[in-house]
Amino acid sequence: MRWQGQGISTVDDAALPGLESMGGLVRSVTTPDFAGMTFHEVVAKSALNHVPSGSAMPFSWTVNPYRGCSHACTYCFARNTHTYLDLDAGADFDSQIVVKVNVAEVLARELARPSWRHEPVALGTNTDPYQRAEGRYTLMPGIIDALTASGTPFSILTKGTLLRRDLPQLTDAAAHVPIHIAMSIAIPHEPLRQLLEAGAPSFQARLDTVKAATDAGFSVTVFLMPIVPHLTDGVDVLDDAIARIAASGARRVVFGALHLRPGAKEWFWAWLERECPDLVPAYRGLYPGASVSAPKGYRSWLSARVRPLLRRHGLHGRLEEEDVPPRGAGPVRTTGPAMKTATREQASAMLF
Repeated sequence: MRWQGQGISTVDDAALPGLESMGGLVRSVTTPDFAGMTFHEVVAKSALNHVPSGSAMPFSWTVNPYRGCSHACTYCFARNTHTYLDLDAGADFDSQIVVKVNVAEVLARELARPSWRHEPVALGTNTDPYQRAEGRYTLMPGIIDALTASGTPFSILTKGTLLRRDLPQLTDAAAHVPIHIAMSIAIPHEPLRQLLEAGAPSFQARLDTVKAATDAGFSVTVFLMPIVPHLTDGVDVLDDAIARIAASGARRVVFGALHLRPGAKEWFWAWLERECPDLVPAYRGLYPGASVSAPKGYRSWLSARVRPLLRRHGLHGRLEEEDVPPRGAGPVRTTGPAMKTATREQASAMLF
């Protein structure tokens, strides 16, 4: 593996941001509290990641304190990023977690640069910042402090109930910068959730976290994603999920069908063949060959099914691909060594 036999001066240009220096590994840790998992603690060279200007994402910058994710969601779109580290997109992604132990300090330095324009920063867009490892490493409080002290607005998307630990800090920070919180909650049937998201908190535990965040004064968005064809797209399932989301105090729902990107597709396909072999022919029709998204016809059908339920339960919402605000382009500028982006107008509306 690339973190064996490292030299201080060795640089790996193919590595993920923050892992280019082969001397960045501090240690690899296993502990009985996290059976079957290994944490690879690294010293990051950078914290801010620039989102390419051609991306459909409505934000320009992200911070990812972890690589890999113990939530172990079979469908996770980020799985393929683990292959950049000579790890596999399946079991390694779930159990070999890279931890940027100095991410808060590096972020504070980057945000202090005169060239930083205080553009919104998104957390949780690749792997979850409140996965189980956060209970051990406690990186998010430092990240929140760095963003708040610099006057940088930010958003958090998570499945993790560890968010509740930081709600007092986030409440204080929200007096100084815009903060948007979203919770990803997709599978209300607990036995199915345990099969698809074996390491993630339960549907109800996440709803309880939404309730805690709304009680703290945040307007929380719920990502009802992915809706899994033939498993969670029934009217009764969706109605139950949306009713419970509304009761939690959430204000808005973003919903969407399952995506199967490279890495995730192979892992999900193996799961499907093992757990639901009768659905394999239907999925071959929905996601043929290299297809990532369900067909437009299915997505339109799903939208027509979900929208009346949102109205019934008094929630605002949209299909994930609809009404995503564009990012206006401008002249190229530099925020630090080898870090370039196009200027964006600061948006008052964040990711959600």
